[in-house]
Amino acid sequence: MLWRELPSQPNKTMLLAVIGDPIVHSKSPVMHNAALAALGIEGEYFPLHVSREDLGSAISRIRELGFRGINVTIPHKVDVMAYVDRIDDSASRIGAVNTILNENGILTGYNTDGIGYVRSLKDETQVDLRGKSIMVLGAGGAARGIIYALAQEEPKTIVIANRTEDKAIQMAEEWKSLVNISAITMDKIEGILPDIDVVINTTSIGMHPKTSQSVIDPEMIPPGIIVSDLIYNPLTTELLKKSHERGCTIHGGLGMFINQGAYALEYWTGMPAPIETMRTAVLKSLQD
Repeated sequence: MLWRELPSQPNKTMLLAVIGDPIVHSKSPVMHNAALAALGIEGEYFPLHVSREDLGSAISRIRELGFRGINVTIPHKVDVMAYVDRIDDSASRIGAVNTILNENGILTGYNTDGIGYVRSLKDETQVDLRGKSIMVLGAGGAARGIIYALAQEEPKTIVIANRTEDKAIQMAEEWKSLVNISAITMDKIEGILPDIDVVINTTSIGMHPKTSQSVIDPEMIPPGIIVSDLIYNPLTTELLKKSHERGCTIHGGLGMFINQGAYALEYWTGMPAPIETMRTAVLKSLQD
């Protein structure tokens, strides 16, 4: 729904939402509404379509209506920082916000992407990231949280590959005090890939409905490495399908999506997130 369509006097105790452009693909409402029901909380989680030019007005409206919190997705994770009152230290260091908590009209921005992602990657692949060479595809808001969390794992190196070199270089400069990091353009990755242990796609290329697309040619990927994709719809992207055929260990975005949502829910409710309920709801929705 459009943010302008929000009721002037919502009748739920706890109001939550996700804002983005586009937003129709998001499974956050399915996941969080199932979680609210499991926790016995009378609330509702809305999907709100917000364009870049309407971001400030939408945040003001959400504040006025007393929303307890919102998630922030593409393309607002960086720009939304200008509209909150406080920013958590890690989100400030990352330079992107994906979760906002409203406490009596004071909005605080957090980033749960990176911690949710790394927990999922380690749990599902059993990888020890220490000493590993990692390639991150993309240099947007999602990549920021991922790179910050990866840096805490003491990898050997991180290479950012992006369509526009300037953006990747700028991001590498920001993190060079934390980790050995460099930047390249997408057309140079083939020469780097043979030395890479983990490839991570942080772009939206391959996401529903354009599921036949792949951010890079999978034929370039060395057999046997770990290939990870933040996309969870579809559960197995074209990049992951082709990588699996090459004998790679693959990791989809569902675990990250659930974990980042769980951390956000715990900020909003102060209660442990019902993770299995959330996972079941998302899987059912994707199958439907």
